[in-house]
Amino acid sequence: MKNRKKQIAILGSTGSIGTQALEVIAEHSDLYEVYCLTANNKVELLAQQAHQFKPAAIVIANEQRYDELKSLMSDMPDVKVYAGKQALDEIVEAIPIDVVLTAMVGFAGLSPTIHAIKAHKAIALANKETLVVAGEMILQLAQQHHTPILPVDSEHSAIFQSLVGEDDNPIEKILLTASGGPFRNFDMKQLETVTKADALRHPTWDMGAKITIDSATMMNKGFEVIEAKWLFGVEASQIQVLVHPQSIVHSAVQFHDGAVKAQLGVPDMRLPIQYAFSFPQRLSLSGDRLDLFAHPLEFFEPDLKKFRCLALAFEAIKKGGNMPCIVNAANEIVNRAFLEDRCGFLQMSDVIAETMQRCTFSTNPDYDIYIQTDAEARRIAAELLKS
Repeated sequence: MKNRKKQIAILGSTGSIGTQALEVIAEHSDLYEVYCLTANNKVELLAQQAHQFKPAAIVIANEQRYDELKSLMSDMPDVKVYAGKQALDEIVEAIPIDVVLTAMVGFAGLSPTIHAIKAHKAIALANKETLVVAGEMILQLAQQHHTPILPVDSEHSAIFQSLVGEDDNPIEKILLTASGGPFRNFDMKQLETVTKADALRHPTWDMGAKITIDSATMMNKGFEVIEAKWLFGVEASQIQVLVHPQSIVHSAVQFHDGAVKAQLGVPDMRLPIQYAFSFPQRLSLSGDRLDLFAHPLEFFEPDLKKFRCLALAFEAIKKGGNMPCIVNAANEIVNRAFLEDRCGFLQMSDVIAETMQRCTFSTNPDYDIYIQTDAEARRIAAELLKS
């Protein structure tokens, strides 16, 4: 029966996570069905996906692209076409939806995630900014509405998988692995002249541009530290970042008896996506298998002077309040500026640090404060780039 299939909503279906999620759904079409797909700007790809998967609805966030998308979908009248941010918030509340995969990039993912939680939809969380910006509020909402949050980031999925079956056994330490990005072996002098083309050549993962740049600065890992704090109920002091160039150990948990459990595998985001969909079951998955004979496993301490963004993320966690929101907003501005050749690689952390100093700090923010903070931090960071 059609209705027995788990109905999936994918926020950000045209990005790296979204497209791989559709591969998972295609491989297990007897179990999963796409209910809706959303994108920000990529109307052509969104229309192609809609023609293949035939969802009930699609949403383009950029309202200016609505007519174009509507035209591309004229031969499929059964697929409803919507546009705008409000449509994103409303579509995730649709009654048939079982799981919402939040694969949108940036602060924009916060509002639809909140709406999905309040509508009691299981959240497959790939939008790390949701917990970075408003982790405490999101976890409280999830508890209030009895909504499961299943991590999709490879690192958090690895931690989650390592904790399955451990019940309430205390966590002594989380070992959060990082590839180190393309500049792991660069010195400060070399970092002064790197380009976006250099930064976009990630050694092990195929990701979208924004996340790839965040990986190069290691801000991505800083965000994952903040995520881990909220997802697993630990302090920042219990999270250790390990640079692991091979990206085979996706992360690990050390328990209070000294035992360490880790999840290993080849770099393939389909696995954590599928696990979030199928938990607690494991389904078959096509693709390469790990050959430990072919992969030496190396681990290094991160250089916090060279990768200052990681240090700033730890600073934001310790400060608390709306400081992680400030860091996220400033980072989105400098990340875009770097991709548009308006900002140097090392300048990104300078602007973020200065924004942290200038932006209004709140110790106990609510949703309205997060919105105000995001706007203020973006304005400050943009002004700093012009000065």
